[in-house]
Amino acid sequence: MATLKVNTVTNAAGTGSPDLPDGITINNTVLASLNTMDYYAQSGEPSSPKNAALWFDTDDDVLKMYVNDEWVQVDYSNLPAWFGDRGLFVGGNGSNVIAYVTISTPGNATDFGDLASARYGIGACSNGSRGVFGGGLVSNAVTNLIDYVTISTAGNTTDFGDLTVARSYLGSCSDGVKGMFGGGMLVNYSGSTTIDYVTIATTANAIDFGDLTAGRAQLAACSDGTYGVFGGGQSTVGITIDYVTIATTGNATDFGDLSEAKSFMASCSNSSRGLFGGGLNVSGSGPFNAIEYITIATPGNSTDFGDLTAATQQLAACSNGSRGIFGGGNTSSSTTNVIAYVTIDTLGNATDFGDLTVAENYLSSCSGD
Repeated sequence: MATLKVNTVTNAAGTGSPDLPDGITINNTVLASLNTMDYYAQSGEPSSPKNAALWFDTDDDVLKMYVNDEWVQVDYSNLPAWFGDRGLFVGGNGSNVIAYVTISTPGNATDFGDLASARYGIGACSNGSRGVFGGGLVSNAVTNLIDYVTISTAGNTTDFGDLTVARSYLGSCSDGVKGMFGGGMLVNYSGSTTIDYVTIATTANAIDFGDLTAGRAQLAACSDGTYGVFGGGQSTVGITIDYVTIATTGNATDFGDLSEAKSFMASCSNSSRGLFGGGLNVSGSGPFNAIEYITIATPGNSTDFGDLTAATQQLAACSNGSRGIFGGGNTSSSTTNVIAYVTIDTLGNATDFGDLTVAENYLSSCSGD
């Protein structure tokens, strides 16, 4: 059999690519139709797909590939380490419950395990494998306790170490290596400026990182993997958003402002956008149903994103890097077990996801795999 090797094909003038208006046919197949990949973005399975076709399932916000006569979900293993598809909801007022959901698949939560004792107002963060829970209130007394779970394995918490200062209602985020705990309510009920951190893979006491621009409790936090952002809180500066560079210890810098001063919000993010949902006006009015967002790499004021399914405060949120979920909290009438979700890259109102195992407020959340 003869072998023809060609490095370059040019036109007759030698000035560039040839013009082949009739295309090229190989073995009676037009070359343009070889090795092509079909792509669909729709609700419901595409009909008559070819092998290797891609389908973005708009019902569940997941990407699937057609392989050997069936659709299989594409693994998003390249997502940053602080995301994951298992979302944990932790503690609550008078509760030691840990429950979980699969973020890409709407449905009700399942029991995961228990905290060592009933605890609420916790900061929660993750490195994708381990979920770490710092501070909070135990029998209405602030604690410096940090404990953790392995997110892939249901079970009760294990002791991790201690915060540098006992406090509750703090904001927490992660870059996949460091877990940050910012602000919080101190034993004398004042707002703390403290930011401390742990290396999530290594059990140990927290280390001082720096200070927020002002002391406050009941704040919310998120991260894009480079910056940790702390927004709102119960204080005269509850409209404030400030940030730190997680890799470099130091004090926080002003980022911008929320639409108004709020406390008891929930925050989640993807690798570029941070959301702040719900909350209570620091003057006591509310709760709010608004979700607002920032582009984390670009300091500035927040912008309207959409609305939660109900006005809610004292709720919790986490993300799988694509979808953000908000669960629990207090509506204007009662404590709720509702979970709602948004697609973080797409502005719009939240959609019902399912229910927590029990109605909770003052709970916390993180995600992993």
